[in-house]
Amino acid sequence: MHEFSVWAPFAQQVNLVIDGSCHGMRRAPGDWWRTKVDYAGPGTRYGFSLDGGPVRPDPRSRSQPDGVHAPSALVDADGFPWTDQMWKGISARGLLLYELHIGTFTPEGTFDAAIQRLDHLVALGVSAVELMPVAEFPGTRGWGYDGVDLFAPHHGYGGPDGLKRFVDACHCKGMGAVLDVVYNHLGPSGNYLREFGPYFSGRYQTNWGAAVNFDGPGSDEVRRFVIDNAKYWLEEYHFDGLRLDAVHAIVDESACHILEELAVEVDALATHLGRPLFVIAESDRNDPRLARSRGAGGYGLDGVWADDWHHALHAVLTGDRVGYYSDFGSLGPLAKALRQAWVYDGIWSEHRGRRHGRSPVGLAGHRFVVFTQNHDQVGNRAAGDRLAALVGEGRQKIAAALLLTAPFTPMIFQGEEWAASSPFQYFTDHDDPKLARAVSEGRRNEFTSFGWDPSEVPDPQSHDTFRRSKLDWQELDKEPHDNILDWYRTLIELRRCHAELSDPLPGSTVVEASDELGTVTVRRGSIRVAVNLSAGDRAFDLPPDCETLASSAPSIRTEQGQLVLPPDSVVILKDPPDTLKS
Repeated sequence: MHEFSVWAPFAQQVNLVIDGSCHGMRRAPGDWWRTKVDYAGPGTRYGFSLDGGPVRPDPRSRSQPDGVHAPSALVDADGFPWTDQMWKGISARGLLLYELHIGTFTPEGTFDAAIQRLDHLVALGVSAVELMPVAEFPGTRGWGYDGVDLFAPHHGYGGPDGLKRFVDACHCKGMGAVLDVVYNHLGPSGNYLREFGPYFSGRYQTNWGAAVNFDGPGSDEVRRFVIDNAKYWLEEYHFDGLRLDAVHAIVDESACHILEELAVEVDALATHLGRPLFVIAESDRNDPRLARSRGAGGYGLDGVWADDWHHALHAVLTGDRVGYYSDFGSLGPLAKALRQAWVYDGIWSEHRGRRHGRSPVGLAGHRFVVFTQNHDQVGNRAAGDRLAALVGEGRQKIAAALLLTAPFTPMIFQGEEWAASSPFQYFTDHDDPKLARAVSEGRRNEFTSFGWDPSEVPDPQSHDTFRRSKLDWQELDKEPHDNILDWYRTLIELRRCHAELSDPLPGSTVVEASDELGTVTVRRGSIRVAVNLSAGDRAFDLPPDCETLASSAPSIRTEQGQLVLPPDSVVILKDPPDTLKS
């Protein structure tokens, strides 16, 4: 016996359809429709017909074995044999995140294949894996940000049991698991929610389609839908945290913002489950209220992405000045980013033509997630080229050193740790010819405004675009990939061994930078990082008897009491004990 239910306030009649057989449903309070079927169980395919219309998937479908347009399937929520009973969770403080895309992380592109590569991440020193969205999206390949069945793990990746096996394996190997979720919009293909109820707002629009209705008529159930989804991943799939995509595109004028309500309920769930849970938001607004405590007037989320940190470093390393990089490029913004993550804290932005951001003072360093690369900053380049394709080995090592000695939460993007040669390009698999053509043309037109040749933009619909984006694991033992991988492992071990790097005191970072000399020095407690970005040798005044913890070039030397760095090199040092006291 299984009870089926669906919220459908727009319908006058709702039928449950199982294998072509219709079962009438009765309207219950709150515009929910319900019925019981005694022969339904795990694997049963079903859908809903509204007012005699075509059969649609369940808005809360747990499984879509045949894709977004096909019937839903029942799942046995309690039938999976979890083995992570000893897992006690992981705190948001001290994280080292690793972002990966299931479809391109391995040749097979499945949850089970990704499990076979987890030992690499354990050896690297990763503390939590962050999956790009896995909710059911159209076709067999995509980034996942156009998902439409938010409760259903993508069938092509391995479906519900495959995802549970992946999370279980992460925990059994001592790593946390974080899921990227999208609550600002849904994809266009297979999105049938608007037929059921007022899931979308008529007042707001995002860059990707209609905004979700968080504050209009009928929004209480829409809010419940989203919060239930967040809790579902954390409880039923044992995830340790969520990354909320582009929350700046969420519009909510309610007295209690949906992000605050979500944070409150996740905190309550953590208490109920007896393990820590966390929520990190992506936002381009540089608004500290996201991560500020509710007692201090914030939403109480656990962290925010800091794009400014990436932009400041990328512009310096590559010389890129297109688009938002026009606000960066000198060492002053980089020094500010190294101190406080956000460069734009209420100051004028030339790119935006207005002041931007707000001061992050009062927020602990671990609340900022920083990165030298991520899916957006690589994939939203015309050809999806990684940093390794843009700069030499020296600057790659500088980027890694600044990332992994930062007083923030560092995140590595899949393959970055060995300077993977494969690009990460934008790919889709829409079966609607009109939509497919619009996506391909839109992609080319988007990059025309950035000055890129549209003929160089890969077609998102081409299978070759997807294939090119897959990691080549055979590179790991080859030069220069093995050298870069050793450097990342060294830096991560340093971060683990020195508390000043992973859990610094607020305001303890001192940065000096000179555009004239092309040098940057960072001091945090007893740890110093010296960087030479110039075309010639540069000398640094440092206390005598410093211990060298790591250096990127063998030709770093000492002359007349000064440390001399060759071009594009970095060294990490530790002061002698008496230096810090003085």
